Amino acid sequence: MRFGLFIPQGWRFDLVGVDPKDHWQTMLGVAKAAEAGPFESVWVYDHFHTTPVPSEEATHEAWTLMAALAAATSRVRLGQMCTCMAYRNPAYLAKVAATVDAVSGGRTEMGIGAGWYEHEWRAYGYGFPSAGQRLAMLDEGVQIMRDLWTKGVATLDGKHYQVDGAICRPLPLQTGGIPLWIAGGGERKTLRIAAKYAQYTNFDGSPEGFVRKSELLAEHCREVGTDYDAIVRSANYNVFIGETEKDVQDRIAQAADRLRPHVSDETLERSVEQWRTGPLVGTPEQIAEKLTELKALGMTYAITYFAEAAYDLSGVELFASRVVPELAS
Repeated sequence: MRFGLFIPQGWRFDLVGVDPKDHWQTMLGVAKAAEAGPFESVWVYDHFHTTPVPSEEATHEAWTLMAALAAATSRVRLGQMCTCMAYRNPAYLAKVAATVDAVSGGRTEMGIGAGWYEHEWRAYGYGFPSAGQRLAMLDEGVQIMRDLWTKGVATLDGKHYQVDGAICRPLPLQTGGIPLWIAGGGERKTLRIAAKYAQYTNFDGSPEGFVRKSELLAEHCREVGTDYDAIVRSANYNVFIGETEKDVQDRIAQAADRLRPHVSDETLERSVEQWRTGPLVGTPEQIAEKLTELKALGMTYAITYFAEAAYDLSGVELFASRVVPELAS
């Protein structure tokens, strides 16, 4: 099994209390810890406003961070889970990603999806097209990016995007272009787009949800004539780890304390319940056992999020030293 680590960038209220002048060094410190350890990749989110509610707390922009991390690291691969197609013209996005790939020495991943956070869509003036329109934009945009990365030029007269001889030079350093992660579990359209174009998918990480999405992905692959087994299936996980059950609950309580001033009691209660019932909550032995079960179902790339990473790396270190060795290929 392969492992990635999310960098705290504020989107999930995970830089609260850190002085803005210290944000970059805090984020870089987490990335450096990942690079020194067993993690294959580091990840950011492509969002402009905090979640689960918008606020005036910091949220750093994803592709700016991608460029900075490309220059400041040397081993880990760099991804976003996931870039919203409609936030940037796809030809422009392909050019940005190709430049990041050059800066990083060929370590860029492209996580891409249709987008969902209506508040920031409207706040930034993008409107909020229907789900069908957003998915059609995703399909067209991925075609443009793939052509630019493999051929160096793209022309498409689509319903949502039109490019006429757009040039991307130099090509990404990676042979075949930047790997595409099609993120989302939409059963009729998103998974079909993944079947057509993706090297990686990212969807529901619960055992039941993962099995269902995998079966549907396989069905779409048969219909479009692609190799299901060639697509790496990944999932994102909140990790709350401790040597004892008390340690685990203390981490959850600390995360709740940071979130409490910014959300309603109902939202806080819902968030805490999601954390407590997640698959990767427990001691190292418990988490390793759950990941072993997920690996048997075909989940071979876990992208992990530690709510406390900006303040305390002990959970990341415990996971790296006690869980990853049990699962690593």
